[in-house]
Amino acid sequence: MTRRTRVRTLSVRARATALALVLTLGLSGCVPLFLPEQAPTTSVPTGEKVDADLEPFYNQVLKWSDCDDGLQCTTASAPLDWADPGSGETVDLALVRHPATGTRVGSLLVNPGGPGGSGYEFVKDSLDYATDAKLQAGFDVVGFDPRGVGRSSAVSCYEPAEMDEYLYGLATAPRGSDAWIQELSAAAVDFGAACQENTGALLEHVDSLSAARDLDLLRAALGDEKLNFLGYSYGTFLGATYADLYPERVGRLALDGALDPSTSNAEVTRVQATGFENALRSYLADCLAGEECPFNGTVDEAMATIGALLASVDVSPITAADGRQLGANTLLTAIIYPLYQATAWPNLSEMFASVLRGDADLAFQFADGYNGRSDDGTYRDNATEAFLAINCIDYSYNDDPASMRAQAAEIEQAAPTIGKYMAFGDIGCANWPHQFDGERSEIAAEGADPILVVGTTNDPATPYVWAENLSEQLESGHLVTFTGEGHTAYNKSNACVNSAVDDYLLKGTVPAEDPMC
Repeated sequence: MTRRTRVRTLSVRARATALALVLTLGLSGCVPLFLPEQAPTTSVPTGEKVDADLEPFYNQVLKWSDCDDGLQCTTASAPLDWADPGSGETVDLALVRHPATGTRVGSLLVNPGGPGGSGYEFVKDSLDYATDAKLQAGFDVVGFDPRGVGRSSAVSCYEPAEMDEYLYGLATAPRGSDAWIQELSAAAVDFGAACQENTGALLEHVDSLSAARDLDLLRAALGDEKLNFLGYSYGTFLGATYADLYPERVGRLALDGALDPSTSNAEVTRVQATGFENALRSYLADCLAGEECPFNGTVDEAMATIGALLASVDVSPITAADGRQLGANTLLTAIIYPLYQATAWPNLSEMFASVLRGDADLAFQFADGYNGRSDDGTYRDNATEAFLAINCIDYSYNDDPASMRAQAAEIEQAAPTIGKYMAFGDIGCANWPHQFDGERSEIAAEGADPILVVGTTNDPATPYVWAENLSEQLESGHLVTFTGEGHTAYNKSNACVNSAVDDYLLKGTVPAEDPMC
């Protein structure tokens, strides 16, 4: 097999926030069938004064149509380029809402993360996972696809067979060698060129700053004076960016599974590698204490077994029933997918057992779940493409081999078992068609109303230290800590977290101090 295996950081990839349902609760996203008959079919904009070239966007009237299970759907319009909103070029933003079932407080926009996660599908298919009954009673829960994502004007790069090659293929040169770097760099350049050709002008404007400006437009078009927002994972960065741009328009922002806005791409990878390594150790401690664990001995010995397994398939891949070959990068994706939620750990044991027997099929099922690939080889959405396109212009990257090797050594030292397979992430974006123009820095959002930040102590994807950092950076930040495992905490941890978030979003009440849930 020729070149392949996309090297990427696994940074703040929130597909698992929604798709962990497949491995854990098996939820289908049930939506309550009893909705208020008087639910509005149009949204009246606030009518606030804005520059003349923004008036068509801020004063647009959203016309909603009925969707499945009593939901309502619409499409909003936003300027393609916020630096030139009068150019006439626009993007579509897809929205779906579940009207409040009780006394309405306002609209609550929800973002599941990513970047690249579909808020539209999150609310449409997993409403009860995104929000609890209290929030559904008080708010019109609104899911939206950010620019570049899903049903909105979307990034498009490869056909399914090409995506298979890019995601699952194997490099021919030894990992870390000059030839390996050149191989992956060439693949990344080809991928970026395809994204540019198939996406067009939009590709330059899928950055988070533009998406945060879209949020303000949606707030106004929905008729809300201030933004109420529930953001998970990457959604916390989107919400914090909004707060920094429009502190006076911050209503109630709950940011769960926080990303530190000032963290560089290299630091994201190092900290996440540490987070997933720690989560893997926690899984093993639990597994070894049980009766049906595919490992023996101590946690350290089991970690060594996993390390040897990754090294083995890196050199001698296992062929699956469909002909695909399981290499180390794909196996790592399969390992990471169920680490997002501790309730999926039994599934991880089953996967490890199958791979240790020489069977790659279940590992590919997990990797496919993470990547949004269906059994027929098609992809359910463009989340992978959007993830790369957004990240590539939200961070700075360096393709100097010496620098990448130095960073790789740091990552491997921080995460001795899996760090080797998360390194060299800069390759994917260093030669992207559009480069980051700015500087990653702390966000204070001076003058904003209180903002709630939720962090889980052993969150592998967005480690707890980032929640601590963001809550300290925000002038009005308030931290709620969940002591436990898994990625994000609201509506999936305990009553303490749920009460803190519900009281804040519904009443504006923030804890006097961190409740340490």
